[in-house]
Amino acid sequence: MSRIVYMIVPHDGGWAYKLADVFSESFPTRDMALAAAKAAAAEQQVGGDDEEISFQDQSGAWHFEHADGGDRPEAVVDDK
Repeated sequence: MSRIVYMIVPHDGGWAYKLADVFSESFPTRDMALAAAKAAAAEQQVGGDDEEISFQDQSGAWHFEHADGGDRPEAVVDDK
């Protein structure tokens, strides 16, 4: 299982949560950004239904795979 970490950071005159190099919208308070990050982390862990997927690669070949809807990352919030 992979692990992703949302960080709480100052951003654009307020606070935001950040995942890798991507920032959320700005929030006026740190507590609001923290609550939004916790909600995003919880949603990230919600599984879905198994699906059969197909996609075409750059060479034009088609691929067919089974996608496990329960294969979700562990999502945490670093609020230090």
